Amino acid sequence: MRFGPLVGHRDDEAMRRFRRYGLGQFIHFGLYSIPGNEWHGERPASLAPEWIRAWSGPNAPEDWPQTYDRLNEVFDPTELDAREWARQAKRMGARYMIFTTKHHDGFALWPSAHSDYTVAQSPCGRDLVGEVVDAYTAEGIDVFLYFSVLDWHHPGYTTTVTDDDAERAGWQDFLEYTRAQLLELLDRYPAAKGLWFDGTWDASWVASYEFTHRLEQELRERRPGLIIGSRFRNDEHGARHFDSNGRLLGDYEQGWERKLPADHAMLDGHDWDGVMTIGPNAWGFMRDTGDQYQKTADDLIDLLMRCRSMGGNLVVNFGPDGEGRMTPYEGKIAEQLGGWVRENADAVYDAGHVDLDETPLGWLTGDGDRVFLTIVNRPVTGIARLRFPSDAPRVPVSARLLASGRELELRRTDIGFDLDAAIHYDVVIPADFAADRAFVVEIALGAASAGVSDRAAAHM
Repeated sequence: MRFGPLVGHRDDEAMRRFRRYGLGQFIHFGLYSIPGNEWHGERPASLAPEWIRAWSGPNAPEDWPQTYDRLNEVFDPTELDAREWARQAKRMGARYMIFTTKHHDGFALWPSAHSDYTVAQSPCGRDLVGEVVDAYTAEGIDVFLYFSVLDWHHPGYTTTVTDDDAERAGWQDFLEYTRAQLLELLDRYPAAKGLWFDGTWDASWVASYEFTHRLEQELRERRPGLIIGSRFRNDEHGARHFDSNGRLLGDYEQGWERKLPADHAMLDGHDWDGVMTIGPNAWGFMRDTGDQYQKTADDLIDLLMRCRSMGGNLVVNFGPDGEGRMTPYEGKIAEQLGGWVRENADAVYDAGHVDLDETPLGWLTGDGDRVFLTIVNRPVTGIARLRFPSDAPRVPVSARLLASGRELELRRTDIGFDLDAAIHYDVVIPADFAADRAFVVEIALGAASAGVSDRAAAHM
């Protein structure tokens, strides 16, 4: 195979930092933020807001694509303050963010020298990508640049493989345009840590595997240490994310969009993140969410710790309105999630997967010296029980509530299961302890010889 992975499993500082991100923020912002998934009281039946240019059918406005394409003439997000966005993300606990530099509509949020459809051709006239990169970097938050290959504006873009000479020439022009814009992004924004790709599924892009293979090489040469997800390209057999031999095509697995792995084993040791909307499937701003369920801070805490228990990062999406303002609900979520993460940071950032049996109580993370049990489902018995292998060299020696430091009673429990030599440890949750959301129990580990005895429970 000639067009398989260019890199193997990385363990350089950039990837070790990626594994410690824990929580990230995605921001979808662009021309689609102006309509907010509706136009003059009408809305498409089943499109996500950022796809509204594809609106068709009987209730679509007359000449809608042309109307949408001229939204650059009124694009002027005067309320967009990237510094406030970054401060909000910092309070939420995000350690990296992904920003849409160009979505499927082809409108670039930086003044690209290779396009006539950018912020430079709008009343905005600002380099929004530059503002975001600078503001988030100043807050210590790493920035990844989202880039959609699919481009409804470029005349050479096509979804299919064609034999028509003119269309083939147009496609080659598009490929060179894409290359130029990606290199431009790397040159303009040296602080960006990675590229997050979208819109790479059409047959035209899949058939361009020689070009994409060379382009990935060029991107990596231009920016040593650059992190690229598995969504960028495919091999010569059309295999995406993983090549035809099952090898990851990129530095981390990028396929977890509004879904998460079933278990840690299926990840096969790959780095990964899961990107998640707050609503059911709205990445861009939605003016009216109607009766759609909006994820709560409790939902996101559960998802965050589920990701961390499998060694991945959770990335929560925000969709500012056409003026550049985060919605009040997004602000509420950021503050609530951030408050929880601050209190339980040890269980989130530097703690990852631990090889212990799963528990119905919630999620397990660890850092080698400690195991953290995030209790999502509080046991009515008041006992949080964990199962350790009988030959475990390190076992629980003490327990406490992570947020407050309150010591908890820890017992080694001989259940008496025949042919089961596992060791069970019970943490007693005090009846007078009140919690209105998930909470974390920190369990210190020590040598097995120093563990809690069966007969004498340790009263901490």
